[in-house]
Amino acid sequence: MSVVSLLGVKNLNNPAPFTASYQFEITFECLEQLQKDLEWKLTYVGSATSSEYDQELDSLLVGPIPVGVNKFIFEADAPDVKRIPTSEMLGVTVILLTCSYDGREFVRVGYYVNNEYDSEELAAEPPAKPVIERIRRNVLAEKPRVTRFAIKWDSDDSAPAEYPPDQ
Repeated sequence: MSVVSLLGVKNLNNPAPFTASYQFEITFECLEQLQKDLEWKLTYVGSATSSEYDQELDSLLVGPIPVGVNKFIFEADAPDVKRIPTSEMLGVTVILLTCSYDGREFVRVGYYVNNEYDSEELAAEPPAKPVIERIRRNVLAEKPRVTRFAIKWDSDDSAPAEYPPDQ
């Protein structure tokens, strides 16, 4: 059983210009006192074909964590457009919000993101070089893909049965 449960993630600025920061209101419940902080990360997948274009937009340590329901705002800068292939600027990509405890990821929330021009004219005839200030992103926030992982928390009793000793 997980000591920390993600209760909800609300995208606070959606849709937004491509260059706008990402803002998420994250609500989670902590069932027992934790000895260490939680690490939250937001990653932008810059290309479906290679992880070399992935960008960690921000990471945040949250703690100490009181037992009970907790809520905070996680804000991360937009991706660096110079690190995204031109051919991958428009269309669908993914952002990943993850949370780890003591270096062990226990929850991952994936969202599809559609990047498109803000006018029909540009969408119909996209220029060879993307016009970044005219691109809008739309995070498909109503359809997240949530994956949970069983990890060892502070006590050996919390370790899952298949937990490898060296993890």
